[in-house]
Amino acid sequence: MTITYSCIANGRMVLAELALTGGSYQEAASTVLRLVLLRAEPKTVIQMGSFVYHTLFIDGITYLCASDNALDTVTPSAFLKNVSDTFLRNPLLSEEYFSPSNAVAADFQQVLGKYMVKYNKNQDNSSISTLRSQVTDVKNAMTQNIDKILESEERSNIFPDGTDDLQTAVKESQKTRQILRRIWWKHFKKIIIITVAILLSIIIILLTTNVIPI
Repeated sequence: MTITYSCIANGRMVLAELALTGGSYQEAASTVLRLVLLRAEPKTVIQMGSFVYHTLFIDGITYLCASDNALDTVTPSAFLKNVSDTFLRNPLLSEEYFSPSNAVAADFQQVLGKYMVKYNKNQDNSSISTLRSQVTDVKNAMTQNIDKILESEERSNIFPDGTDDLQTAVKESQKTRQILRRIWWKHFKKIIIITVAILLSIIIILLTTNVIPI
């Protein structure tokens, strides 16, 4: 998940904004700001095109950000909370002084940029940790399956159905080995499928988090 755009608005008038990627956010942001004013709800999440717009509405000021993942609402919410806290802590950033032409408003772009980089970096680290955990789980599952197969084969060789007849024992052992080969091949195919699925997931997550540039 990446926060690609953020802004602060007084009503429908954007006071400060910043986009980390190319794209036309202003038209969508204007529509979202209008809907926020109509609804007057503290928080909203609105899908517009390929981006999801999250807003925090406090005392007539709207804090807005756009992300590329509809599933994650926690990160944008934390981002907006940090931005609003910074805004409200500074008396120079009050509604009375804050306007698009004010130098303080221009400087506040740096605040937006700092928090956008911070939360996007946290998401990258979280995604990498998740991938490592998934790879470890697959590795452990593969190891357990192989150990079970080897253990089963070893028991079959030591205890060939308790028969004293050598020829019968050999036949039973060969039959058991054939069954074990089929079981092993079945598990091997499952392991291959799981591994390919995990690799595809890793590639997709790395692409969506811009770890691998598109």
